[in-house]
Amino acid sequence: MATKIEEKKDIKTDGKTLVSYRKEGEHIAVITLDDPPANTYTHEMMRQLDDAILQARFDKDVQVLVLAGAGEKFFCAGANISMLQKVDPTFKYYFCLHANETLTRLEQTPKLVIAALNGHTVGGGLEIAMACDIRIARKNAGKIGLPEVALGVLPGTGGTQRLTRAVGRSKALELMVTGRTFSFEEAQELGLVTDIYEGDGAAFLKEVLTYAKQFTTPNKAAKAVGNIKRAVVSGGEVPFSEALAIERELQQLLFQSGDAKEGLSAYVEKRMAKFTNS
Repeated sequence: MATKIEEKKDIKTDGKTLVSYRKEGEHIAVITLDDPPANTYTHEMMRQLDDAILQARFDKDVQVLVLAGAGEKFFCAGANISMLQKVDPTFKYYFCLHANETLTRLEQTPKLVIAALNGHTVGGGLEIAMACDIRIARKNAGKIGLPEVALGVLPGTGGTQRLTRAVGRSKALELMVTGRTFSFEEAQELGLVTDIYEGDGAAFLKEVLTYAKQFTTPNKAAKAVGNIKRAVVSGGEVPFSEALAIERELQQLLFQSGDAKEGLSAYVEKRMAKFTNS
């Protein structure tokens, strides 16, 4: 017997809410990192984020995820340093391993993920953002970068790998060994940030949600959006011939969908398509 997954307003570990989850309209899930003042993450927060990602993945109604930070000063300042200082090396290793697994799950979820960078996005915060598909920043809201070298460590939640894939080896290496933080405008020039919006925190998030809505039905074929993401993410990690095979298989799945039939018919009939995620 199938079990219906109910919407939850927040996800709790040991009674404390560190990640909130809500539905916005019909097809958007908003996941918010919520541990003021800097939204730094502990193992507890990462477990809650993992839970939220799975909740959105299994919800057939959710087509786009928006990931934000609570407040107006920080998206996320990375791992909680006080927590790391107290735990032993074995715990730190498994903490990093689980964080890697969580962000990989986010990256591999066949639904578009938009990071709303409402404030400073540094260290592990940028590593979380880089696991998202599109990053939109709030103008003059903060800095971005991977400064872990100043702590005597490296960006250990996918930072060394995702930054290299995003900006190239030489630039990624320079940014990480200097540990400098920089503006959202420079991040946009590097391709780390897709766009920059103005406004206070509430206005910014509203604009991001408006942007996200264009990728949901009836505006877009959500299955096509998801399969484009799968082709790009998975195809980028394998040889070209295998990437083409992944692309073909995903295309074949789409050819069998109702939305592909609707899209082709709308084109021939010179009308706007109305997609239903069928």
